[in-house]
Amino acid sequence: MSVEERVPVSRPVALEAPSRLFGFGVFAAALTVLLVRFLVPRPVAMSDNGDGFRVLCGAGIPWKGKPEPFVRLEYTVPAGECDATYLLSQSWFARIARSIGGLLGLDSTLSLVVLGVLMSVLAAAAVALIVVGLPYSRRVRVLAAAGLLLVVADSAFFGYFAAVLGEGAAFLGLLLAVGGLLVAGRPGLWRYAGLVVLSFGGIIAVNAKVQTLMILPLLALAVLLVRPAGVRGLKRWLPAVFVIGVLAGGTAYAQQTVEPAKLPDGSLAARPGDDSREINMFNTIFLTIVDGQHDTAADLAALGLPASFGQYAGNGWWHPKPATLDPGYPQYRERISRRNVVEYFATHPWRTTEILHRAAGDLLTARPPYLGSFDQSAGFAPEAQEYRVPVASAITKLLAPLGFFALLPIWFLLAWRGWKTRRVALGVALGFLLAVAAGQFALAALGDGLENVKHQVIALYCTLLGVVLALVTFARQERSE
Repeated sequence: MSVEERVPVSRPVALEAPSRLFGFGVFAAALTVLLVRFLVPRPVAMSDNGDGFRVLCGAGIPWKGKPEPFVRLEYTVPAGECDATYLLSQSWFARIARSIGGLLGLDSTLSLVVLGVLMSVLAAAAVALIVVGLPYSRRVRVLAAAGLLLVVADSAFFGYFAAVLGEGAAFLGLLLAVGGLLVAGRPGLWRYAGLVVLSFGGIIAVNAKVQTLMILPLLALAVLLVRPAGVRGLKRWLPAVFVIGVLAGGTAYAQQTVEPAKLPDGSLAARPGDDSREINMFNTIFLTIVDGQHDTAADLAALGLPASFGQYAGNGWWHPKPATLDPGYPQYRERISRRNVVEYFATHPWRTTEILHRAAGDLLTARPPYLGSFDQSAGFAPEAQEYRVPVASAITKLLAPLGFFALLPIWFLLAWRGWKTRRVALGVALGFLLAVAAGQFALAALGDGLENVKHQVIALYCTLLGVVLALVTFARQERSE
C-alpha cells in the first residue's frame, strides 16, 4: 500500500493542540541540541574565503575581502556606506544580528556568535515544521527529527550558519521551504501557515546567491503541486498563485536593492551574476576543459581558441599566468562565453560525463580544506576544522572516490520514493530537493570551474535532507493525531 493510500483524509480544522504541543517540544529539543553544538566547548563557524566582504557590505559593514585562515567571531569596524553589487540573503540576518548586538550593548559591529544563535533558532523552528508536517506517528517523526538534525548539525554544513558566506542562508531557506511545503499539505489553517513559511524560506533560499536563483521556478512548481486532500478549484489554485507572486515579486524587489555591478569591460551589469559570467566561463574553459591533462590542442580548436593559448592550460582568472594577459586575448574574448561552453559540452558527451563524474566526487567530499572552523584565540592551527558531528559528511567522503557510481544511486532513491509518494506533500518535497540538488550540481560542475567542493555543498545538503525524508517514506505508521 502506498503512502498516499495510507494517509487519512482529514476535514479542515484549525491548528490542533496536540500538533502544536508536539511541534513546540521538537523545537525546544532541536534548539537545545543546536545551541550546545554551536557554543560548547567553543563557538564554531566558517572562515572567510575572500568573498565575505559581500555579506558584510550588504549588512552595512565596509570590508576588504581576503582569504583568512581563522574565523573572525567579531567585526569591530564602524558601520558605513558601501555599494553592495551582489545580493546574498545572509546579509539580512547579519543586519538583524547587528541590531540584536546593539540592544545587548556589545562593542562589536557584528558578532558571529549572535548570528549563529539567531540562525540556530530559525533552523530549529524549520526542523519542527518539517516534523509536524510528516504524515506519520510521533515515534517516526521523532526519528525523522534526529535524522534531520544529524544533517543540519553536520560539520560540513553547520559552520556556515555563523559565517559571512552565502551558503548558511541557502541551508536555512531550503529547510524552511521544505517545512512550509509539508505543512501546506495539511488541511485548514495549517495550509495557510505552511504557505507563509514557504514564502519566507523561499525568498531567503532563492536570494542566497546568484546560483540559487534557479530555485525560484522549481519552488513555484512545488507550490502548484502541493495541496491538502480534497481541496479543489479556486481554493486550491488562488493561494498557490498568490504565493508564487510573492516569491517572484519579493525576489525581483530584493535583486533591485543592490547597485549594478561593473563588468570587466567597464560597463554595468544588466542582470544578477553578469559581472562574474566571463570569470566563470574563463575558469570553466581553462580549469575544467583545457586543464593540461587532456588533448589541449583539440579542446582549444573546438572552443575556437588559438593553439598558443595552450600555455595557459590549468591557469584560472586569478592565477599568476592567465590568458587575460595575452596580447591576443581581446581578439578571442567573445569565445569566453556561456554559449561556447555549452556547445562544447553538447558535442563532447564522453568528456562531459568525465567532468560530471569528477564533480560528483567533489560533491561527496563535502568540505573544502581551506575553510577553518575556529577563531585565532582558540589555539588551533590555521585552517583547523572541527568534527563534532561528522556522521553524514564522513559517510559521503568515504563514497567520494566512486563519483557518479555513488551519487546516482542516492538520487535514484530520492526519485523513486518521491514518485511513490507523489500525491502527497512529502513526495513533492522530495522532488523539489532532488531538482535543486541536480540543478546546483550542474551549475557548479559545468559553469564554475573553481572551488567546486564548496560550490557543491548546497547540492549535497539537499541530497542528504532528501535521504532522510526518503527513508521516512518506508514507515507504515499513520499520523496518530
